[in-house]
Amino acid sequence: MTAPTARLPRVRASELVGRGWLNTGGRDVTLADLRGKIVVLDFWTFCCINCLHVLDELRELEEAHRDVLVIVGVHSPKFVHEADPVALAAAVERYGVHHPVLDDPDLVTWSAYTARAWPTLVVIDPEGYVVAQMAGEGHRRNVEILVDELVAEHEAKGTLHRGSGPYVPPEPTSGTLRFPAKAIALPNGNLLVADAGHHSLAELAADAETLVRRIGSGERGLVDGGPGEARFNEPNGLCLVPDELRGALGYDVLVADTVNHALRGVRLSDGMVTTVAGTGEQYMVGAADNVVSDGARGQKLSSPWDVVWSQDLAAFLVAMAGNHTLWTFDAVAGTTTHVAGTMNEGLLDGPGPDAWFAQPSGLAVAPDGRIWFADSETSSLRWVEPSPLTIRTAVGEGLFDFGHRDGPASEARFQHPLGVAVLPDGSVAVADTYNGAVRRYADGEVTTIASGLAEPSGFVVLPDGLLVVESAAHRVTRIPIAAGEHVDGGTHRTQRPVTDIAPGEVALDVVFTPATGQKYDDRYGPSTRLQVSSTPPELLLDGAGDDVPLTRTLRLNPAVAEGVLHVTAHAASCDDDPAIEYPACHLNAQDWGVPVRLVPGAAAVLSLPLHG
Repeated sequence: MTAPTARLPRVRASELVGRGWLNTGGRDVTLADLRGKIVVLDFWTFCCINCLHVLDELRELEEAHRDVLVIVGVHSPKFVHEADPVALAAAVERYGVHHPVLDDPDLVTWSAYTARAWPTLVVIDPEGYVVAQMAGEGHRRNVEILVDELVAEHEAKGTLHRGSGPYVPPEPTSGTLRFPAKAIALPNGNLLVADAGHHSLAELAADAETLVRRIGSGERGLVDGGPGEARFNEPNGLCLVPDELRGALGYDVLVADTVNHALRGVRLSDGMVTTVAGTGEQYMVGAADNVVSDGARGQKLSSPWDVVWSQDLAAFLVAMAGNHTLWTFDAVAGTTTHVAGTMNEGLLDGPGPDAWFAQPSGLAVAPDGRIWFADSETSSLRWVEPSPLTIRTAVGEGLFDFGHRDGPASEARFQHPLGVAVLPDGSVAVADTYNGAVRRYADGEVTTIASGLAEPSGFVVLPDGLLVVESAAHRVTRIPIAAGEHVDGGTHRTQRPVTDIAPGEVALDVVFTPATGQKYDDRYGPSTRLQVSSTPPELLLDGAGDDVPLTRTLRLNPAVAEGVLHVTAHAASCDDDPAIEYPACHLNAQDWGVPVRLVPGAAAVLSLPLHG
């Protein structure tokens, strides 16, 4: 018999403190209001693809247990723009968050619960005690098991109160577009818009306003068929199929169907939609079942965000935001290939297999074959040299540096850009999403050509201007291609609580306890993996690298006053029931970037809960 889930020592949950609440009908929520309910605090920030994955993981669980379970989103922002309450309200609507959200711009509640990573889940029992903390994604089954245990325990004790929670749905909004993501020009002169908030594609007339038709029912889902029955789930990138391939393939547009983890083909003549790559399930880093069968339809993908055709690669290039990689899709052969990115999150140039990305989100091909892309979490503009496939960075410093500063590329800064386009003169337009601006990169210099936009995320290049997809304004806006001006809105570094730690030897411990009814899964090799690096690299004298155990001795350089420890952990577990021939397996994964300050006499232990 498997022992129950190991619980944390009984510690009272800290009060929920922030600037205000969303999805509660205007009232504040206290822990006392939640007594008798099982509470899951979801620490998230809306730029983070892993946080968006967790929102989707929790949807079914939330609906199934709504009478006993209250999920509270604690929004603790990374970027300056995310601290804007208007932007947060838009994000809550955009991503279909159907539970109360605490606005925590100063990371007060984040600090009270010692969160160190986005996303982090904290489970509180009906008596107000913290019983588990989990970092990263892949914890849906763990939470489900724990909720079932807590329901049984507290129903027996009489401390579980069934009934509705504090969630109050907001007033619905309407309009032709709802959080559109990207757009392309069609051969007939119309526009096709990825209408992410409506889970469909909208064909607009050349005026960029008049709706001609809609492809997709408007309901979340992964369903093929005609325009009225097909379903998408927050589609983003769109790409016209080359003329010479359309007849053979049977579709004219390739769609990055992001939350479905799939590529979809759309035939324009009748609006027929077909899934051409992806199983509908998310590729999990380190999992053994990412390939289900031969060909693109049997390959799991992870939040494809954009797609372009590359003549040099003789394939479509896919920005796989969910696991920080680039893939190719050979539509004729029906195959997908991972071509760049180690799946570590960060900014590192070099040969494709060695490069690091952080949510590549927008792609554009230049006449010379170079493929430009927006690497959103590093706030950078980068490019791909197709042969040999090599990654270079034009603008950007890394995960924690951003801003709105024009000038030489080495000094310029963006803030979470999501789109790029190559202009007629060869310069590059950047949809600088969180700065609400369109920026231009030319000859090693960055300028601003438009500002005051509402989360621009994509472009259509016209002979006399640009069409900008203004996602948070639910519209497509025309702007001229101007020479641009220099703006200096300053630079920023992501601010998070710093951990004081002793120089010299430090014991790193990533805590992972399989949930009740699960055991470590070693059938396909080691069930755990731990990667460690640092910024700057000289912070770590020993202990960097990749190994199996979730514990490691680090040696920190006393000559380096502060830095960031980058820790990536994976742990696989499977259902432990001999009666089940093919037990379900679950992969938990998280990347931490822990800011540390070396202080003599401070703790010589760093404990990071993956599931504990």
